[in-house]
Amino acid sequence: MAMAAPVKVVLGCIAFGVFWVLAVFPAVPFLPVGRTAGSLLGAMLMVIFRVISPDDAYDAIDLPILGLLFGTMVVSVFLEKADMFKYLGKLLSWKSRGGKDLLFRICIVSAISSALFTNDTCCVVLTEFILKLARQNNLPPQPFLLALASSSNIGSAATPIGNPQNLVIAVQSGISFGKFLAGLFPAVLVGGLVNAAILLCYFWKLLSVDKDEEVASTVGEVVAEVDMTLHRFSPATMSHLTSMNSQEFASAMDSFARSPSLCGEFGHTCSLRCRTNSVDIDAQNASGIESMRVSNASREVAEGAGNPQREEGASWRRVSRSFGSQRCGSRGEASLQASEPRESSMERWKGRIRKTCVYLVTIGMLISLLMGLNMSWTAITAALALVVLDFKDACPCLEKVSYSLLIFFCGMFITVDGFNKTGIPSALWDFLEPYSRIDRASGVALLSLVILLLSNVASNVPTVLLLGARIAASAALISPAEEMRAWLILAWVSTVAGNLSLLGSAANLIVCEQARRVEDFAYNLSFLGHLRFGVPSTLVVTGIGLLLVRSY
Repeated sequence: MAMAAPVKVVLGCIAFGVFWVLAVFPAVPFLPVGRTAGSLLGAMLMVIFRVISPDDAYDAIDLPILGLLFGTMVVSVFLEKADMFKYLGKLLSWKSRGGKDLLFRICIVSAISSALFTNDTCCVVLTEFILKLARQNNLPPQPFLLALASSSNIGSAATPIGNPQNLVIAVQSGISFGKFLAGLFPAVLVGGLVNAAILLCYFWKLLSVDKDEEVASTVGEVVAEVDMTLHRFSPATMSHLTSMNSQEFASAMDSFARSPSLCGEFGHTCSLRCRTNSVDIDAQNASGIESMRVSNASREVAEGAGNPQREEGASWRRVSRSFGSQRCGSRGEASLQASEPRESSMERWKGRIRKTCVYLVTIGMLISLLMGLNMSWTAITAALALVVLDFKDACPCLEKVSYSLLIFFCGMFITVDGFNKTGIPSALWDFLEPYSRIDRASGVALLSLVILLLSNVASNVPTVLLLGARIAASAALISPAEEMRAWLILAWVSTVAGNLSLLGSAANLIVCEQARRVEDFAYNLSFLGHLRFGVPSTLVVTGIGLLLVRSY
């Protein structure tokens, strides 16, 4: 594509620059409007500057991608209502033995769930639970938080519905769900295992505690049952936080911070239950125990505030003492439940039938996708089927859909299409194309490096939109099989690139922010702490995966 007129090139660069700055830094002091408004502003500037016509701007919006994204978000909402993520939480703590086993289990569960429910949804739902489970069993949180974030990114590369860039690639390339999964599954499987091995090697000494025995299964079940029920997350609403503006992100995270954490929940519940069992417990002793627990908690908070970089291990052992009062809550729970009115058998059966319908519709959607049916309409059909089968007003469920994400995509489509019309991306690709052919190892290495850097600088979805068609066209000159392989390489590298740094993926930011805001269990996952693990893991996993990506 020839370069446009100089004035058009300059104005197009200005519009794209505004979009890029607000997409990467949504809270800049001179224009803190956020990512969603930034994408719309970039799109509007493209039209005002006449870089792109209004009709071309409407045509640039990819409706199949928006439909697929909307459908998967609605399905995620109903899966959350059906307690799918509560069962995932139980699976993590069920008969787990020691920190190493728990770390490996987190890697497996987060990778599988992210492939089916998107990586951001997985991180939103599991971060706080994993943090509390680690604290509860006297284990350092950092390995498990890194395991959740990195494995979610790797696992999401397996399917077209795992993350937004895969949605774009699947729709633009026309690759079926089954071929997409078959082409990337070996890379995801081996890459996930290698990432877990790197985590185990990196944190081996930290996880080799004196008491490397079975994780407290009864306490874990209580956490899974209570925490995953009380904290009614909205996975679809929180999905893809890179696409939400800063105000929405801050307000969403503040709502999590204001929610009662597990420790506070158990402390409050324990005090209530102990008062209900005052016949068996002496009031003076209960008051003494309560004051001891409060003073210990105050001392822990004071120590954490005075020395945020305190020695790991000691603090977790101090925090773990605060769970001695949980037994009181466990003994009182039976009396509380006995006093509550029993749920009728009819209501229980209705709840089971609704859950069964949700799981059957979701399985049907996945089978339809594997059969090669239209992905967008399949997801929308599954979403509408769940709305009808729920037999209730759908507004509460539909309100959890992240419409700001859909608006962000609309603005991004227009902005990127306008930037393409300036001719700058084509000129840069013409320079790199002779050295980036995927029929030789050096070309694949250079192409992967370009994708890796652009995904961390400009974000992965704009990178896919800018490079996807050009990479595929270059590979199509070799063979149709190489064209499909080029799309899969783009999907693999742009997704795993999110593990490079803390800012490389929305999943990383979700894990970091939620862990930092959990009351009484807060943990700050630092940028350098993530970078020390992220750089070697990303380079090794990306390189191994490139050898296993195949076209069928």
